[in-house]
Amino acid sequence: MQIAVIDLGTNTFNLVIAEHHGHFYTILYHEKFPVKLGEGGINLHTIQSEPFWRGIDNIEKILSITKSLGVQKIYAFATSAIRDAHNGDLFVSTVYKLFRLKIQVISGAKEAEFIYWGVKSALTIGYKNCLIMDIGGGSTEFIIGNNKEIVWKKSYKLGVARLLDMFRGAEPISEERKLQIENYLKKELKTLIKAVKKYPVSNLIGSSGSFDSLAEMICHRFYTPELLEGRTTFNFNLKDLKEIHIELLKSTREQRLKIPGLISMRTDMIVFSSLFIWYIINTFNLKKVRLSTYSLKEGVLNKMIK
Repeated sequence: MQIAVIDLGTNTFNLVIAEHHGHFYTILYHEKFPVKLGEGGINLHTIQSEPFWRGIDNIEKILSITKSLGVQKIYAFATSAIRDAHNGDLFVSTVYKLFRLKIQVISGAKEAEFIYWGVKSALTIGYKNCLIMDIGGGSTEFIIGNNKEIVWKKSYKLGVARLLDMFRGAEPISEERKLQIENYLKKELKTLIKAVKKYPVSNLIGSSGSFDSLAEMICHRFYTPELLEGRTTFNFNLKDLKEIHIELLKSTREQRLKIPGLISMRTDMIVFSSLFIWYIINTFNLKKVRLSTYSLKEGVLNKMIK
């Protein structure tokens, strides 16, 4: 049986199609659709008209792909942008009316749980607790867990689309604005700081999205792009990660568009993602950072098949 999972995120709609063999699956197809559903309305708790219909158009594209590949079952999940918007229900009902596709709007806690299962499918977390971080457009999920279980999880309304909307300004980013963002993160993440004191961690696992882009940029700059081909995990060298971070802080959008390995849909938000990641690394004195190319959609596949 072929199964499709559609992850309707704030910035991107993600499609993965897999073939189901007993308790296992093989990924046949995956694609990202840059929708920017939260554009202009993310902090107003609304989906503006243009991104609303851009989202509908992309649903139609996705369903034409699933139809052409003979997919028999489709699971669609919506996260922060639709979950928090006053007209999120209207988006869901419009999709059902036009395409007969049911979208399940999931809580931040359920999103974090799926992310954990996706990461666990990509790599061996280990017997010691690790901090898992998934940076989205509308929310960022943190999970503390090990190979056996989740010991703590929480979703924060700290997606990079929200941060960009709140702290947008001239580029390159100023030291003053950088400090404003860090102070805001410190204030909003008090429960995470408390959780890490209770469940100490020394390693960070970054789930897909911005971490994918940083890995691509690093491989283009220091190694070879082929290094990531067919892999579901990558160990970051912190020196490489820091060098890319410093370059991003000094960059304008025009300069970022020319950085090898950075896809255009991430050029506006990658500076905020990198700031966020380094805030976490420095706050918790983390010694190791790994990438999981799997996230929510692969976690859904894992759970649905099992």
